[in-house]
Amino acid sequence: MNRRPTMQDVADRAKVSKSAVSLAYNDPRKLSATTLENILAAASELGYSQDPAARMLRRRRTDSLGLLLPQQLDRVLENPYYTLFMQGIGQVCQREGFTLLLAPPLRGSMLKAIPYAAVDGFIVCGLEFDRGEVTALQQRGVPFVLVDSEDHDGVSRVDIDDGAAMEEVVDYLVGLGHRRFTFVAFETEADGGRAAWRGAVRQRLDGAVRALAKVGIDLLDDGIDIVEAPNTRAGGASAFRRAWEASRRPTAIVAFSDILAVGVLDGAREAGVDVPRDLSVSGFDDLIEAGWTRPTLTTVRQPIVSKGRLAAEYLVEAIAASDETTIDVHQRRLSTALLVRESTGPTPAG
Repeated sequence: MNRRPTMQDVADRAKVSKSAVSLAYNDPRKLSATTLENILAAASELGYSQDPAARMLRRRRTDSLGLLLPQQLDRVLENPYYTLFMQGIGQVCQREGFTLLLAPPLRGSMLKAIPYAAVDGFIVCGLEFDRGEVTALQQRGVPFVLVDSEDHDGVSRVDIDDGAAMEEVVDYLVGLGHRRFTFVAFETEADGGRAAWRGAVRQRLDGAVRALAKVGIDLLDDGIDIVEAPNTRAGGASAFRRAWEASRRPTAIVAFSDILAVGVLDGAREAGVDVPRDLSVSGFDDLIEAGWTRPTLTTVRQPIVSKGRLAAEYLVEAIAASDETTIDVHQRRLSTALLVRESTGPTPAG
């Protein structure tokens, strides 16, 4: 047979009806064990497999979760944070029988990516500000869960208290005597500069501001600088070079992610800067790499795998209940912890 075998071919070979073949793949409990074994044997002999597109149309389900990403795939895959996050999602996908589809921005827009993803629901990650994504998903009736995104009433979300975590970091460094800081923030899509920052980057900066204010320091003071960089290792190295070229070098660099902090350590090593004798460096995430760097990295531990797992569990629950009149809304805030390691120390003498 040169053409692709069909369901009717399997029915003819097994000497059953076409509807029986359909049941074998979609609801085998309605068939006897003998009939089911006969149909599957005939399908195997013919090399038959279901057309996935036809199956999706018939069931109106894809058995796939979508991860709507804030950055292009090349940038995302450079950051081990997403490996851990997807590990948590993958645990649920494996258990519940779902696949995972990655949906990066289309032509720079998360909103434009939504209609092109054949999924049963979305985990929306790092939505700094809503440009219509939430409304579009609600209008389409697509279940979704927000992670590290703006709060929306009646929408399930998983996040941490970014501001409190960053405040704890800066409190600790201030307690070591540091007064000159460079904050390395990951790039945002906000138009209008720092004043328009939203989401996690805004909250982390606000936490730093609160900590500095306790010792009478303002972001506009001499010796305080904020650098935006791509959220990559190379971005962190570039941010270090910019900070070290300043007229008043910082005594502490506070990176808004571990991957940026690792890049800062790369830059410091290349410049012959001793960490922490000449410069203290901190990160945020507690990636596996944070314990491998030399020196090991002081950072904020957040439960990245748990974030992914909980978001996926809430989404699977919403998909299962999507035909119901009401769906439970989960709003979960996970705890963080400051981990003091070797990359931070007292402010340099002089």
